[in-house]
Amino acid sequence: MKLVSDILNSKGHEIWAVKPDDTVFDSLQLMAEKGIGALLVMDGDRLVGIVTERDYARKVILEGKSSKSSSVAEVMTKRVLCVGPDRTVDECMALMTDKRARHLPVLDHKRVIGVVSIGDLVKAVISEQQVLIDQLQHYISG
Repeated sequence: MKLVSDILNSKGHEIWAVKPDDTVFDSLQLMAEKGIGALLVMDGDRLVGIVTERDYARKVILEGKSSKSSSVAEVMTKRVLCVGPDRTVDECMALMTDKRARHLPVLDHKRVIGVVSIGDLVKAVISEQQVLIDQLQHYISG
């Protein structure tokens, strides 16, 4: 079974983040520029939250706030689900399904080393299944 560390080693450890006092508008621009749906909210090296497209829809648009005048701190999710690099893909998928999350920051000794998305996990599962299918086909025809 693949581990979170395997996914990060494959996709990279790049982290996109904003500061709590950045505007929601700035965070949306960065998400659009990078083609992602969430940003970590960092105070220096410390993870203090996550801001997602869902946060924007529910806490800005539906409440009639302005994205240009609202800070990330006002709308971010403060209780962030995190995992360690030694967690399995299955464990992460179960956690994300149970908590309805789409992104998991990966921490190693309280330091952010990457982020995995539900898409990363699904891709890993499909890859493992394809290897198994190939092995079975080889066994049957061999």
